Amino acid sequence: PRSRGRRGVGHSKVIGSEMDDSVHADTLHRAAEWAGNSLDTQQLATLVAYADWLIEEAIPAGAMGPNEAERIFDRHLADSLVFASGWLDAPASLIDVGSGVGLPGIPLAIAEPGTVVTLLDRSQRRADLAHRAIRILALKEVSVVIEDADHHEERYAAAVFRASYPADRAMAAAGARGCGGDRSPPRTESTYHPRSHTGHRHRDPQDERGST
Repeated sequence: PRSRGRRGVGHSKVIGSEMDDSVHADTLHRAAEWAGNSLDTQQLATLVAYADWLIEEAIPAGAMGPNEAERIFDRHLADSLVFASGWLDAPASLIDVGSGVGLPGIPLAIAEPGTVVTLLDRSQRRADLAHRAIRILALKEVSVVIEDADHHEERYAAAVFRASYPADRAMAAAGARGCGGDRSPPRTESTYHPRSHTGHRHRDPQDERGST
């Protein structure tokens, strides 16, 4: 398992306080552990840098709601990390359908560095923002495709949908791309609450999943 080192992470530019940084770091660690992963110091630092970028650039650009800054860590980053509970072993390739500015694809790419991640979105503006985030974070295994999901024909080992498709349509779209199997239908929002969770969730393919 990867190390859970916490030192040297640095302070979030936006959050500012050492206590807040510690709380947010703990939120991310617990979300990753719930999905069966662990985060090392560099992964945590990259997630914090992504949070800063979302607050400083994505929100002002209109890619996220103006009130989302205070909920970046628990509602968006932690929620994205728990999508990794959808597989027993990290997939070789993953498509994030309707990715917007990289949620959940970018946090998953950070947590699963061996997975090649494709962010799919039909909006040029959102794709341009996602490209910028990838460059800033130096994520070499992440790419962006601008295309409507119904017309995208590439096949992947796994697919995630975060509030982009209804569950039944998401399952059909995932099956058409070679994903699926014995996993449950994808969800459109998380059932995980990082602030109240204290345990570790082992991966079980029969449990509810946020991916397929």
